[in-house]
Amino acid sequence: MNLPNALTVIRILLVPLFLYKAVTGEIGFAAVVYVTAAVTDGLDGFIARFWHLQTRLGAFLDPLADKLLIATSYIALAILGIVPLWLTFAVLTRDIIIALGSVVKYFMEGNLNIRVRAIGKITTFFQFAYALLAMIAAHAFGGGTKILFPATLEGPLAYVTGVLTVISGAVYIIDGFRGLEG
Repeated sequence: MNLPNALTVIRILLVPLFLYKAVTGEIGFAAVVYVTAAVTDGLDGFIARFWHLQTRLGAFLDPLADKLLIATSYIALAILGIVPLWLTFAVLTRDIIIALGSVVKYFMEGNLNIRVRAIGKITTFFQFAYALLAMIAAHAFGGGTKILFPATLEGPLAYVTGVLTVISGAVYIIDGFRGLEG
């Protein structure tokens, strides 16, 4: 196993720790674990590209690790009242549709060569950033349930994240249908 794949495995192993710390109310510690996982995400990709260490295992594990962390964080934070339920629904629905489309593509074509789009990377960044900022705000304001950003920040950032999530989901759905036609 090479270094980028090891970092991805570490990110996967951080998900249960994040979840435990979040649900036990240790939002500050959960945020630190979340940042650590996010840093490994950027680091594994950089190392894999820079030193030409991309592998089929990494191509499978990296998006899986991202989806696990994002899904777990949004579910836990929605249950705690830290992120809006509608945004959690949008994030999860997008990821479920992409995952189901990937399964269909694999069974139809025997591969998972999915083109990563810039809108997908931007959306993932906003999803990570929104969850992190929500945790920081919840920690700073006492960490109880229903602790959201001040209305002037929470609304616009949540809506931008939500809109990007819907748009990127639509782009991947359109790409999937185009792939089935060709």
